[in-house]
Amino acid sequence: MSGGPALRAATPLDAGRIGALFSAFVDDNDWMPRLHTRAEDVAHAGTLISRGWVTVADDAAGFLARDGEVIHALYVHRDRRGEGLGSALLAAAKEQSDRLRLWTFQANARAQAFYLARGFTESLRTDGRTNDERLPDIEYIWRRDP
Repeated sequence: MSGGPALRAATPLDAGRIGALFSAFVDDNDWMPRLHTRAEDVAHAGTLISRGWVTVADDAAGFLARDGEVIHALYVHRDRRGEGLGSALLAAAKEQSDRLRLWTFQANARAQAFYLARGFTESLRTDGRTNDERLPDIEYIWRRDP
């Protein structure tokens, strides 16, 4: 990707920065309950990295965690949003799969607009009864055009 952000596989040394992105998201959104300590966020990041699921952009200013077609997380540091990091991470995931799916919370209008603008379509809404946060959410699907 010429001129775009540098993307690479995450290493264990990235766990602190990735965990901090999880924590910052909770801090920045008053509708999001804090279920885990900051240390637990770092440990969770370490688990995702050890599974080989995480790609980072610009030394972990943003990351995407994906297992096959399932995107588990896509976060960009608040000060780096709008620079194309999330788009680059998502484009790289699309290059590796014919289908992607993910969930976002109904309260996260910014994420919804981001995914819709990049070809995802809504496939399901829930009342949040089955997620850890107990927040209404939306499943999005992307399929490569035949």
